[in-house]
Amino acid sequence: MVAMALALIWVDHHYPWLKPVRQQAAWVLEPAQSTAMVPSVLVEWFGESAATRQELLHENKQLSARNLILETRVQRLAALEAENVELRQLLNASEKLGGRVLVSSVLAVDPDPYSQQIFINKGSEDGVFVGQPVLDAYGLLGQVIDVLPNRSRVLMIADSNHAIPVQVNRNGVRAIAAGTGALDSLELLYVPSTADIKEGDLLISSGLGRRYPRGYPVATVNSIENIAGKPFARVSAEPSAHLDRSRHLLLLFNDEGTHITPPDLWQEQQK
Repeated sequence: MVAMALALIWVDHHYPWLKPVRQQAAWVLEPAQSTAMVPSVLVEWFGESAATRQELLHENKQLSARNLILETRVQRLAALEAENVELRQLLNASEKLGGRVLVSSVLAVDPDPYSQQIFINKGSEDGVFVGQPVLDAYGLLGQVIDVLPNRSRVLMIADSNHAIPVQVNRNGVRAIAAGTGALDSLELLYVPSTADIKEGDLLISSGLGRRYPRGYPVATVNSIENIAGKPFARVSAEPSAHLDRSRHLLLLFNDEGTHITPPDLWQEQQK
């Protein structure tokens, strides 16, 4: 068999006689060869599929993480855009005031549900003083009641312990606007049933309490109820300042940069 194989190799190498035989044999054996290659092909295919799947999973994780980061940045950009709008409005308000002002930011809100107070990031080192008026871009927000070196406590006009003298911008009728404990409502005290006050009237600070300067928006009348047999009407108003969402505030100074300290009515009420 070895001799025969060597002889066939020699003949095939020197003469073309066996070429047709070799071609016929290759044609007959081709299905067997293809079948024999199936396992290696399958192994290679599964290997490539597994590698491709791992790559796709890894790429999917990377894309998901990148998408989450981008969505977070978009949310932050939306917040910065809203903050930019608020600062622009605050800047416009400060330009209209004419006096010296100090811009501050809200640090925290008093968690007491019966108290409407906030903490701001300015204190005595910035010139803040007790009784200093505070407002946002839309109206009076409250007054400083406690000062620390780097932060202060502000009593908002909606607090039930707060009251401010106001007057109707339309005709000058005076009243007292007291806080109700709700951020969206003030109550006018002891308003005669015959008083010339209408829904939609703008209430501004009268300056008579020596705490707030005159002429700043305080609230807008939204409800008037005359009770039969009662000498006073029940009048409610919505604060002009955005008490529940303003983050940037203005602290007011007078021309000398200080403020005439009036009797501390809030402390007297607390006592």
